[in-house]
Amino acid sequence: MEYSVKLDAFEGPLDLLLHLINRYEIDIYDIPMAQLTEQYLRYIHTMQELKLDVASEYLVMAATLLAIKSKMLLPKNEESIDLDLGIEGDEFIEDPREELMRRLLEYRKFKEAASQLKEYELDRSQLYTRPPGNLAAFIDDRNEKPVLDVSIYDMLSAFQQLLKRKRLREPKFTKVQRQEIPIQQRMEEILSDLEKNGGKRSFYSLFPIYERGHVVVTFLAILELMKNRAVHCEQKNNFEDIYIYSMKGRVAYGP
Repeated sequence: MEYSVKLDAFEGPLDLLLHLINRYEIDIYDIPMAQLTEQYLRYIHTMQELKLDVASEYLVMAATLLAIKSKMLLPKNEESIDLDLGIEGDEFIEDPREELMRRLLEYRKFKEAASQLKEYELDRSQLYTRPPGNLAAFIDDRNEKPVLDVSIYDMLSAFQQLLKRKRLREPKFTKVQRQEIPIQQRMEEILSDLEKNGGKRSFYSLFPIYERGHVVVTFLAILELMKNRAVHCEQKNNFEDIYIYSMKGRVAYGP
């Protein structure tokens, strides 16, 4: 009983052909069928002599190469006579190597892609990642950014609407008296106002005085309270009123 060995040196007949083309520096766009067929058959015979299992696909490719080689040896009729019209014309002769060339080019493209993916796999194998862990114990609540339901652009838009409302209510002629109001003081007043009203006030209700300086200081005080997470703002739908809520466990908002 003969001992049979299967050798996976090549992944298929196309892989073997590509190896021969690279080894003998053959132009894949102008394949010399005689040379390629001869070298291919030598490999097949060598594998058979070594008692290696030769898959049927290798034998099919050998028959294909021989068929292409035979077609290449046939005389080429470059001109044909159109019997119906009685005129001579050039006849298009298809290169029998065309299909083989197309298959080799396509196989080479996928083989190069597979080689690139193999390199990525080797590079990735050098990396080690640890499983995700719970980092809640290392989170400093004081450094967390407040989660706001409205953006600074929403606040500016509301402020513009506020100024428009106040402008419509102001008399045409008025005497403005300058009054300095510290932002710190206005922040405390807003927090006190929220506490008296159940921790919730509408944005516009926090501007009881129409004087422009007071309006600006109040707006800056609200932004500072939001920054320090003493209050947060919500707006249910676009273009609706913004509501200010006091937050539990206030963070110090002043120096």
